Amino acid sequence: MTDSPIRVLIVDDHSMLRAGFRAILGTQPDIDVVGEAATGTDAVDLAARLAPDVITMDVQMPDMDGLEATRRIVGAGHVASAIAIVTTFDRDEYLFAALEAGASGFLLKNAGPEELISAVRALASGDGMLAPEVTRRVLARFAASATPAPAAPPVRAAAPAHPATALVATEALTERESDVLALMADARSNAEIASALFIGEATVKTHVSRILQKLGARDRVQAVVIAHRQGLA
Repeated sequence: MTDSPIRVLIVDDHSMLRAGFRAILGTQPDIDVVGEAATGTDAVDLAARLAPDVITMDVQMPDMDGLEATRRIVGAGHVASAIAIVTTFDRDEYLFAALEAGASGFLLKNAGPEELISAVRALASGDGMLAPEVTRRVLARFAASATPAPAAPPVRAAAPAHPATALVATEALTERESDVLALMADARSNAEIASALFIGEATVKTHVSRILQKLGARDRVQAVVIAHRQGLA
């Protein structure tokens, strides 16, 4: 958790959902909603101007969808926001492309208040977040696809751009780091990884940091994508 409030930008074309998210997040002293956007174009503009720590991003919006907005925000190197795609999932065929675009996680629109608050804090801390209900379905679909679907945006610059590069990176992992990565890919928390491997949470955090560095991944979600691509999970 940072000393200053977590700055959040809410993006959704439904005003009631934006108001609901703002009301929930506004109850937390460590979270500050700094802006709202109803379109992808406005989201890109506000992300550049406000530099929020976390962005909750709707998928289906007028003039620019959330996947394209995510790609553009992540593509602007000066923007360091963590983006959570907010979705109903079942009706969105290309959500796995959000991981390629640089999203740090998914949040279901029917998530409860505590889930929303926890997700924002997790994203702000750099952990990334995938709702348990969608983790395996999204990653399985992603891993099964040799190349992105036609509508999918290109891989973000921070990720290894070529499969061979990613393979070299994963081969650089130690045996323990590979074990930790496999458990990360199974949507395990740091506490659960520590319990499974009989090590301390501080040690898990150290392993995760080294894994991200070796893989060139921004957060654990992107590391999981690489793991699935290389058949490590």
